[in-house]
Amino acid sequence: MTDDAYDVDADQDVAEDEDDSAYSSVEGLDVELDGNVLRLTIDKPDKRNALDDTIVEGLMFAIDEAGRDEQVRCIVLTGAGDHFCGGFDIVARNAGAGEAPRPRVGSIQRRLPAQSHGLIQLMLTVQVPIVVRVQGWAVGIGFQLALAADFTIADLDARFWEPFTERGFTADSGATWLLPRRVGPVRARSLLLLGRKLDGREAMEWGAIHVAVPRWELDQAVDDTVAVLATGPTVALGLTKWLLHEGEARALDAQLRDEAFAMELSSRSEDFREGLAAFREKRSPDFKGR
Repeated sequence: MTDDAYDVDADQDVAEDEDDSAYSSVEGLDVELDGNVLRLTIDKPDKRNALDDTIVEGLMFAIDEAGRDEQVRCIVLTGAGDHFCGGFDIVARNAGAGEAPRPRVGSIQRRLPAQSHGLIQLMLTVQVPIVVRVQGWAVGIGFQLALAADFTIADLDARFWEPFTERGFTADSGATWLLPRRVGPVRARSLLLLGRKLDGREAMEWGAIHVAVPRWELDQAVDDTVAVLATGPTVALGLTKWLLHEGEARALDAQLRDEAFAMELSSRSEDFREGLAAFREKRSPDFKGR
């Protein structure tokens, strides 16, 4: 076999592997499986990465798939260009609405559970850690994406804003549930009723996000966090995330029962055995996510 023939076969194998991937980009959303990290990039910089139905559907499909994918151990969500996410593109959604027949009463409450509300709920419950990187504006649902992540790392000069009352309607995508739990009810009222804007430093100090760093340190801070999560004990991390979310609204006895259940599962994992071996041998564990 010649070298040229070997190269062609190798290229065909790579192409077949790519075709077999469960992940694919959609218009406005770049989806890339990078080893054991699923990277999702909102890619509409000309509109400050405002979401539309196609992007939301793409995010939901990718995150849901990652929750069942044995290879994925961390998800990273970013925005292309100067901003993370400028909210939902309501202008585009309502374009031409004057000519179209009015929808039946209740159309919004029927639609949202399968769209932006479903996305936030999925981020909160999927047993894969999610890291969000924020630069520029995080507005409306963009703010909620940051709130729903397991770790949000932002530029000190980023801007977080809930613009709903300024637009004359009420908040959605979990804002009224997430904000009181992250920043407290008093501060949540400042954000939702008065439309107060936070920069990255204030968002960190208020507990809305996890870390704020200078712009030139942002990529490294994200990479460092992803590296820890993507090499961690994936089963234990996922179950811990589940416990934290479920514990938001349940009594102690029910939470203790689920802690026992989670310990039963995690202690049967290969990573648990590796953790014990590493402790005995006085070395760092080499977790495989199994």
